[in-house]
Amino acid sequence: MFAAASLAVPFTRLAEDFEAAHPGTAVRLNLAGSADLAAQILAGAPADVFASADEANMAKVAGGGMAAGDPLDIATNTLTIAVAKGNPAGITEFADLAGTGAQVVVCAMQVPCGAAAAKLAESAGLRLSPVSEESSVTGVMGKVASGEADAGLVYVTDVRAAGGKVQEVPLPEAGLAVNRYSLARLTGSADAGLADAFVRFVHGTEGRAALREAGFGVP
Repeated sequence: MFAAASLAVPFTRLAEDFEAAHPGTAVRLNLAGSADLAAQILAGAPADVFASADEANMAKVAGGGMAAGDPLDIATNTLTIAVAKGNPAGITEFADLAGTGAQVVVCAMQVPCGAAAAKLAESAGLRLSPVSEESSVTGVMGKVASGEADAGLVYVTDVRAAGGKVQEVPLPEAGLAVNRYSLARLTGSADAGLADAFVRFVHGTEGRAALREAGFGVP
């Protein structure tokens, strides 16, 4: 199961629930940035299911003939500002991230959270100068939580999952860049029947409940 890093919390729960409902089955999660996962799949990495944090990387996989059928929309997510505990840089709004006093971290442009951050900055007329661009939102969260960075643009679900390791500064502009998550069984699946069952499980009542509880919007 190749899944966007931001899906770690709900998909870990869903993997355990699916295993319980299908004795003898083991769900192995490969969690990383959607762009990296798409590249691995297109390069022939063995995988049964792909869950992308955006439509663009799913389109790459589908365009390469690797998706079995039309991908299913499973969730939405938006960005927010995560700051180090105590908010040392005094961040209060999006514009503060463009100042010279804050050490800001974002996702790289090819990663869904990075594309969304760039879209928000452009819409707001801001020019961000990040000290680091990470390959996944997990990397951004790690640097903010450890104090290596003052602030980072992450998903609202990541702040919830952090459990107080960071603080949140609301981002009213977030609705200008909504990420839509999609899910598909892959044509190279070694067990298409079981993979399809997992896709139905995630897209069904149990999956929607897990995603909603983790803070995702559910279409």
